[in-house]
Amino acid sequence: MDFIDLKTQYRRIKPSVDARIARVLEHGAYVMGPEVTELEQALAHYCGTRHCVTVASGTDALMIALMALDIGPGDEVVTAPFTFFASAEAVALVGATPVFVDVDPRTYNLDPAQLEAAITPRTRAVMPVSLYGQCADFDAINLIACRNGLPVIEDAAQSFGASYKGRKSSALSLIGATSFFPSKPLGAYGDGGALITDDDALAKLMREIRLHGQDRRYHHPRLGLTGRLDSIQAAVLLAKLEIFDDEVAARGRLGARYTELLAEAFAGHPNPVHGPYVEPSNTSVYAQYTIEVDHRDIFETRMKALGIPTAVHYPLPLHLQPVFEHLGQREGRFPVSEAAARRVVSLPMHPYLTEADQARVVQAVRESVG
Repeated sequence: MDFIDLKTQYRRIKPSVDARIARVLEHGAYVMGPEVTELEQALAHYCGTRHCVTVASGTDALMIALMALDIGPGDEVVTAPFTFFASAEAVALVGATPVFVDVDPRTYNLDPAQLEAAITPRTRAVMPVSLYGQCADFDAINLIACRNGLPVIEDAAQSFGASYKGRKSSALSLIGATSFFPSKPLGAYGDGGALITDDDALAKLMREIRLHGQDRRYHHPRLGLTGRLDSIQAAVLLAKLEIFDDEVAARGRLGARYTELLAEAFAGHPNPVHGPYVEPSNTSVYAQYTIEVDHRDIFETRMKALGIPTAVHYPLPLHLQPVFEHLGQREGRFPVSEAAARRVVSLPMHPYLTEADQARVVQAVRESVG
């Protein structure tokens, strides 16, 4: 069984993918070709925003957003400690300091109730992560940020296609930054990312920063980087976008069915395993379908013996990563994140899971928990 099945997806969209890639090979504009412009227009339309700026990776998207806001040495950016490393890495790479706020124990997203206490005179932005495919509580976060005069950047690397109170992820704050890494709900066949905004001036800045800070050929009023999305990756994403709504709906159905099957399998069990909590006003794209278990190492070994792949997202919170030791955030500082890091494990999840696959996975979970 595949943890993520990209081969079945490719067979479904092969004619479109192959034709679009062939067009790139024919016109030869491998960087910033017409597919990039077409994709940016399609993604902005999908999110209901004025602008989309495609970039080379999700990490580049976060860095470019921070650079466009002129965030650098001496500044602080508030984010969550329970996420992929890139969230805090991007902050540090522009010279700023990540300041962590613990997560909600149900959604694993930044806890708005703890946000204001983390804001200092040096805070320049708030960067919540929409983890595992579900958006953070942006109404609450935006309200606190606005009260303190701070911009909000959504790290939407795992949540593109999800919705929050009827609005699309990546379009919930000043800037949304997403990733098109192959395993994402909307994934390229290599690295890629995008920035989403309604702000005309910021969009212009971000376009310049992704091209070495250039506002016209060989004229550089600011520093930037090589952050462009390749035309071939744009072609792949355009083909995948044709079926994206269908895949998002499938992810929602499969996620709900997993949760129902787990509830049935663990009814009356002294140590039940629950499906992930999704807020009633949200939809999730289940970039990961993540549960919590005791004795995770034993659980994973048993699952592997039963032929079921698993993954851990993420085993060490960011405040405990060696590179951030200088921040002085010792173990025990963010107890919810630390507890989650010890217990979370993700099950196979993609739009092409069959009901038989899901039943087999849940049965294996039941046997592996003991």
